[in-house]
Amino acid sequence: MSMHAADLIAVEQTLGAHNYAPLDVVLSRGEGVHVWDVDGNRYLDCLSAYSAVNQGHCHPRILEAMIEQARKLTLTSRAFRNDQLALFYEEVAALTNAHKILPMNTGAEAVETAVKAVRKWGYEVKGVPAGQAEIIVASDNFHGRTLGIVGFSTDPEARGGFGPFAPGFRVTPFGDAAALEAAITPNTVAVLIEPIQGEAGVIIPPPGYLRRVRELCTAHGVTFILDEIQTGLGRTGKLLAEEHEGVEADVTLVGKALSGGFYPVSAVLSNTQVLGVLQPGQHGSTFGGNPLACAVARMALRVLVDEGMIENSARIGAAMKTALEGLGSNIAKEVRGRGLMLAVELHPEAGGARRFCYALKNRGLLAKDTHGHTIRISPPLVITQDQADWAVEQIGAVLRSEAVAGA
Repeated sequence: MSMHAADLIAVEQTLGAHNYAPLDVVLSRGEGVHVWDVDGNRYLDCLSAYSAVNQGHCHPRILEAMIEQARKLTLTSRAFRNDQLALFYEEVAALTNAHKILPMNTGAEAVETAVKAVRKWGYEVKGVPAGQAEIIVASDNFHGRTLGIVGFSTDPEARGGFGPFAPGFRVTPFGDAAALEAAITPNTVAVLIEPIQGEAGVIIPPPGYLRRVRELCTAHGVTFILDEIQTGLGRTGKLLAEEHEGVEADVTLVGKALSGGFYPVSAVLSNTQVLGVLQPGQHGSTFGGNPLACAVARMALRVLVDEGMIENSARIGAAMKTALEGLGSNIAKEVRGRGLMLAVELHPEAGGARRFCYALKNRGLLAKDTHGHTIRISPPLVITQDQADWAVEQIGAVLRSEAVAGA
């Protein structure tokens, strides 16, 4: 590591809050599936900024759209209208079948927006007594870091020391439709889940779970909210992960790749019944729906579709999963995934996934550990078969060498 990199890390350690523990690689440039550090070393990025750069780093068409819009108009606030917002609405609606759209900036803001909207819907439309609305969530969920959201997290790291928390949430085991059904009461206004739990380690629910949740929500007059902030926009080999089970949520949350990693853009996609309860002055954001965000998001969605990235994710993801399963490592407990949202869970005796991520970094591949024993593998959706094969080779080599070293 150069002095330059060491100096930058030292400054971060001194001046920055220590709320992250990143791998010690200092990146300075990105293009497609690759990033380069300050020493000029090249890496294949297998995290994609937690799926925010699905379209690849610094995609030229998105960059062009951003520069062009930045020269004209960046922000008006929603006090005035701008010429990009309506076009953003039209294109998102055409792509996702949404009937009403509320733009925000971050994924967590989209989640908070949905929580507010469904509570209000519960009081004004469903007739739930004031202050009694309940939302059912899943254990091991990850929906963001705001105070409202960590209050219904089951992760002690995420919620420890941050209370008191807002009431109104009931936790049921992820993938357990019977438990969810038992938790529904007349005051239940929504079920909020991820179709695949990303931060929990790419946990895929049993087949039929999402369909059953959809049926239960319909039968009980409950709003079905799917957080597709990480799973959506091609990551799982479909535009939205809900398509794998042929269901449609009442409220879909998108973010991350909505801008291709250029800018924070998120959106709540729903219908007039749910989002219609919000009147002027009741919710908003200075930056939400700004012209720069809209122009960037419009192009980010266009390249995703135009350049066949969703199909590429399905095809290469399936091949990668098969190849990872074929490694036959004695320390790999399970390979999970759908599309290019993949994970290798290691046996606990392997000594934790982080040291494997460092070993991969030394071979030119960047991946991130989660929940101690799981390595996530989520490259940009522009990855080629050759690049995917190379990535699997590196993972195999590391698992084999570390297995021997740890024996």
